[in-house]
Amino acid sequence: MRPLTGRRPAAVLAVLLAGTLVLLPTAPAHADGIRARQWSLEAMHTAQAWQTTKGAGVTVAVLDTGVEADHPDLEGNVLTGEDLVGFGASEGDRAWARHGTAMAGIIAGHGHGPGNADGVMGIAPEAKILPVRVILEDGDPSRAKARSTRGNALAEGIRWAADHGADVINLSLGDDSASAHPEPGEDEAIQYALRKGVVVVASAGNGGEKGDRISYPAAYPGVIAVTAVDRYGTRAPFSTRRWYATVSAPGVDVIIADPDHKYYEGWGTSAAAAFVSGAVALVKAAHPGLTPAQVKRLLEDTARNAPADGRDDSRGFGFIDPAAAIEAAGRLEPEGLKSAAHGDRYFGPGPDATESDDTADWAAPLAGGAGGVLLVAAVVLWRGRRTHGEDY
Repeated sequence: MRPLTGRRPAAVLAVLLAGTLVLLPTAPAHADGIRARQWSLEAMHTAQAWQTTKGAGVTVAVLDTGVEADHPDLEGNVLTGEDLVGFGASEGDRAWARHGTAMAGIIAGHGHGPGNADGVMGIAPEAKILPVRVILEDGDPSRAKARSTRGNALAEGIRWAADHGADVINLSLGDDSASAHPEPGEDEAIQYALRKGVVVVASAGNGGEKGDRISYPAAYPGVIAVTAVDRYGTRAPFSTRRWYATVSAPGVDVIIADPDHKYYEGWGTSAAAAFVSGAVALVKAAHPGLTPAQVKRLLEDTARNAPADGRDDSRGFGFIDPAAAIEAAGRLEPEGLKSAAHGDRYFGPGPDATESDDTADWAAPLAGGAGGVLLVAAVVLWRGRRTHGEDY
């Protein structure tokens, strides 16, 4: 088997750079070799967590580029979803569902072959994936059309997922451009999901070597924002350092399943967010009555390898530990649901609405809802909704 490294082709998922996943190609490989390279499974104490649950009964919405439901590592775990983009590449095209499939595999891959010993094993292999297409792959030939189409797909997707059975929403995407700023529609959609008991997880951003700019949706209040570390627990240089960081998770040398049925090695906070969404699925399966605020606190309180002062902007409260969170959750009583607000003690101070001074000329049309989506589709579908990690 060839090593899972090599020449990096043009980024196929540039659309997701804020939390994107960068993937390195490999020749077809026997998947038991792939499994041996999934260092994240041991690092996240999945064997201990799986003694309690593997995520059965929990649905994770993957708001992304689409998911390949027929991938052998995901077959039977992918529900019927929604396409809120409505154009671009379709199933079977190279520029379709690569990033979303990769994230789904990290969350709920179950492997394949005898005993499911081959292929990618996700953190919650018995959870269901609800795919919601809200962005295009960077290599999609319809990319130019994104500048003249709907721009509120992310906010719509969050609400759609919350209304269609999602227990967890995974957002391995974001906008960390110079003009990034909080969008009221997206913020309100996240608060809507939280009020319905849906946990929202997002990638912190891949701007660690490019100014550490704030990334949305990671910076919205109530979101569990995830930074990336390597197998030694060291912050990945690309991982954004910001006040909203909640916990860290694997984001380097991550093994990914692709719609072409090959496997890739990648990096990015996109992958880190997916690992945490899988961990949240385990917690929710074991303790379904917990609120998003309780889940967020659990992850913070049970994280391993905590920074010296308990928390920092590079790794949040430390490395995610679903087994410890499940155990600690057994000592909690479910709380009443409560909408997160800026300044809420559970969710942090929230984004600074004055962070950017040069976006008012195009931000206003978004406030009008569906009628104003055409102008800023490039923000949502391309610049703003790039995955965090993706050089494959």
